[in-house]
Amino acid sequence: MKFEFYLVYIIIMSIITFILYAIDKKRAIQNKWRIKESVLLIFSFLGGALGGYVGMLQTHHKTKKWYFMLVNIVSLAIHIMIGLYLLQ
Repeated sequence: MKFEFYLVYIIIMSIITFILYAIDKKRAIQNKWRIKESVLLIFSFLGGALGGYVGMLQTHHKTKKWYFMLVNIVSLAIHIMIGLYLLQ
């Protein structure tokens, strides 16, 4: 039961994070107000790492900033471990 709630949380956070990365990329192209890097990183860390990683690759956004790749990959690994723990 806990795993299912966690999985739903991760899916929702990943969708939100993906959308945030896409919005920020669009605003960067249009030279408009941007979403803070810290907001993108926090959403990735708090469960949206999969969405953040896919968003980076799909939109080619923040791919040159090594710390975005690091936060998304490490966070994804952490959330996979939490999910496996809850699955037991």
